[in-house]
Order: sequence, then C-alpha cells, then structure tokens
Amino acid sequence: MSQLEIKDLHVAIGDKAIVKGVTLTIRKGEVHAVMGPNGAGKSTLAKAIAGHPDYTITSGDVLLDGRSILEMEPDERARAGLFLAFQYPSEIPGVSIANFLRAARQARLAEGEEIDATDYYKRLYQKMDLLKIDRKFTSRSVNEGFSGGEKKRCEILQLAMIEPLFALMDETDSGLDVDAMKIVSEGVNQLRGPGLGILLITHYQRLLNYIVPDFVHVMVDGRIVKSGDKSLALELDAKGYDFWVKKGEPVAK
Repeated sequence: MSQLEIKDLHVAIGDKAIVKGVTLTIRKGEVHAVMGPNGAGKSTLAKAIAGHPDYTITSGDVLLDGRSILEMEPDERARAGLFLAFQYPSEIPGVSIANFLRAARQARLAEGEEIDATDYYKRLYQKMDLLKIDRKFTSRSVNEGFSGGEKKRCEILQLAMIEPLFALMDETDSGLDVDAMKIVSEGVNQLRGPGLGILLITHYQRLLNYIVPDFVHVMVDGRIVKSGDKSLALELDAKGYDFWVKKGEPVAK
C-alpha cells in the first residue's frame, strides 16, 4: 500500500528549531488530523514536506513509497504525488482557473505527451459538478478577488483535477464561516477514499465535525504529544491545549 512516512523529522527556520522530531505514517485512504496551538509547528511540518525553501530539514527523512523526497525540488515532489493546500492561497492575476489547472495536469505528464482538450474539459466539468461549483468559475483569474471560501473551493478543485497520492491541507478552515466550511468539507469528503491520503492541519475541532479523521495527533512545541482516534479531538476541545503542554506526556499509540 502506498504511504507517506515522516521519520524523526526536525525542521528549522534559520537558527530556530520548529519541528523537533516528528514521526508519522500516512497510508492512502487515511485521513490524519494534526491539531495544536499557534506556533506548535503544524504549518512548518506541511511546508517542509512540500519543499518550501524557507524551511530547512536538519535531520530525519520523508519517504514517499519508500523513496526519500528530501533531495527533490518542490515541483518534483508535486509530480511524485504530493499536494499542498495553502492556509492563505495566493492570487494569480491574468491566469484563468481553467488554464492554470490544464498547465498543472500537463506538468504531470511524461515529456512529449499532450493533454487532449476535449477530454480535459469533460473531466474538469465532471469534477466541478461533483463539487457543486458553477462552471463560470473557471473563467476567473486564480483567487483574484475571491472570498475565503472561494479560494478554498478553488484549491479543492485543484486537488480533484491533479489527483495526488497525498494531500497536505494547511488549516483549510482558516478564514471560513460555518457555511463555507461545510461546502469545503463536503468537497474534501467527496474526494477522500482509497486513492488519497490526507494530512489535515487545524486548530479547531469544529472542522473535524465535517471531515471525520481516522487518526488525530496533538502537536505541541514541535512534537506530537498524543495520538488517537477521532475521540481525541473531542477530549482536546474539552480540556484545551494547556492540558497537554502542562502534562508533557510522550506520544501514545
């Protein structure tokens, strides 16, 4: 079974250590939620795995189906099957969503292969219908003038079209009201299944009411201090992060 293995990973920004020894295995078909307070290292973990140049992996490894990805450039990691959904997606004025997604799919093809336009648009409209996105959406510039909910729906559409092996979703609920969160969550739930593994990063248990995880991990000060099933998120919501900070207990399997 395809899997993403994070092995004793340490990540720094400059001289400051942020992630301090995270070990985690995500298999295709699984949804893992990582929860924790601000500054815990959650977003740093996702960005480092994706290859963001501001983050330095000082030790440890990340394996995709047994192969280390640390020497790969970000685009190589993406072509290998990783997808990063940003907390704050960037605007790309002048580039339509349809053209952006076509270029993204083209980049994953072997050299010399070309996308068939008819098949591409057929697939695009199928995914948009699945995610309940108006087809006029594709003519808009990527994220330009979008609301928070529209930006996140755009990323879910990217996820649907690119079809990665593993999706790293960095605070997908950030900036969303309840209605937008329900819409985005419905999109994620439509895409989850045996062909996709998801690492879902969030502050709040409320998102997990809509995207129910298989596993929940509590991250504090760069380390996973507790792991469990979806009931752990409810316990965390009731006790708060301070409980785990004070308790300081090691990872529980």
